[in-house]
Amino acid sequence: MSAAVVGREYFGRRAAELAPDVLGKFLCRRMPDGSTLRLRITETEAYCGEDDTAAHAHRGRTARTEVLYSGYGRVYVYRCHMFWLLNLSCGPDGSPECVLVRGVEGIEGPGRVSRAMGFSKELYGLALVPENGIWLEDDGYVPGKVVSGPRVGIPYASDGDRATPLNFRSAPV
Repeated sequence: MSAAVVGREYFGRRAAELAPDVLGKFLCRRMPDGSTLRLRITETEAYCGEDDTAAHAHRGRTARTEVLYSGYGRVYVYRCHMFWLLNLSCGPDGSPECVLVRGVEGIEGPGRVSRAMGFSKELYGLALVPENGIWLEDDGYVPGKVVSGPRVGIPYASDGDRATPLNFRSAPV
C-alpha cells in the first residue's frame, strides 16, 4: 500500500487522542542532499495545554510557545541540551497542545531522533507539509500493541501530571 501525506485537519484533535494515533505513521524529512528520510514513529508523548504543568504552554503564551497558539499542524521545536526536539502542534484552534516525537524505528530518545533527522530551529513554526521538508505520511499501518505510561523527564511537573499515562509506545506483539 502506498503512503498518503497526512493533512492539516488530522492534527485538529487533543494531544492525548493524537499521540497514540501518530504511532505507526512515517515521519518524513527532506535531507540536505535532496533525499527523503522516512522513519516510522514508535514513541510519543502528549502535552495538553496551559492546565498541564508538564507542558511548555503551562506558563502561557511566550515567544517560545507562540507556534502552539498559531494553529495545529505545525512544527514546534525547542532546544534541550544540544538537540532541537520535535513536537507536532495539535488541538482545537487556540488550545496550545502538542505531541513530542520520542522515538522512530531503530532510534529511541528524542535527542537521537533529532540528530538522525537533522532538526533545527529553522523548522520552528513551519506547517507539516512536503513543501517545507517535514511532514507525516500514513500507509495504513497500525501497531499491534500500544503501551502507555508516565511521561519521561518532567520533574518540574505536578505529581498528578507526572503520573498521567501520556507516553505512548508501539510494543512488540
